[in-house]
Amino acid sequence: MPDDDALWRVFAANFPGLTLPADLAAQLPALVPRRRLGDGRSLFVQGQRPAAFYAVAAGEIETRFTGTDGGVSVIENVAPPRLFGLAAFAAGQPAEYEAVARGPTEVLVFGRVPYTRLMDEAPGFARALLAEFARRYDGTLRLLQAARHQSAAERFALALAQLARERGRPEHDGWVSVAATQTELAQLAHVSRQTANELLAAAEAAGRVQRGRGRWRWRNTA
Repeated sequence: MPDDDALWRVFAANFPGLTLPADLAAQLPALVPRRRLGDGRSLFVQGQRPAAFYAVAAGEIETRFTGTDGGVSVIENVAPPRLFGLAAFAAGQPAEYEAVARGPTEVLVFGRVPYTRLMDEAPGFARALLAEFARRYDGTLRLLQAARHQSAAERFALALAQLARERGRPEHDGWVSVAATQTELAQLAHVSRQTANELLAAAEAAGRVQRGRGRWRWRNTA
């Protein structure tokens, strides 16, 4: 494959096991441009129909929702090599959230041409995309259920596991390295930062988590 590490990291992380035809793999880097955003710049806004879906190559994208009362709720802080904007683009619907750069950020832009070619020419891409949608839908349902019926500790454990699935990079010693902040964990689990800190400390003491700066390691002991 061509030497475009960011693009192939996106495929390896989001569509594991997918093999592209040689001619498509050779052409894809030219079909998927990079876009640079300064801190605070919007990639697309709530209610806009995105002309592409995206992957974070460097930096971070904050996805956030503005309610009818003007209140802003952060949905997720998207780090490399995660995809976002899939649902609105694939369905041709207005985006339900705004995507804003947190610091200097670079994204890969999957417009209509590469999307169509991947769907038409890459065996297994449609199934892999459907599987990614299913994983995200399942994770959302679990968190909604947890928010209604489960304790803070149970919600937090689900949030840890979800981030490990979505962003985790397996290491040789059985741990999974995850790029995520304590704030993201707290938001995903619907707990305060103080509670998140206490639950992380408890998980670390139990041998399930090893904490670092902006990154932590997780091991499923279930």
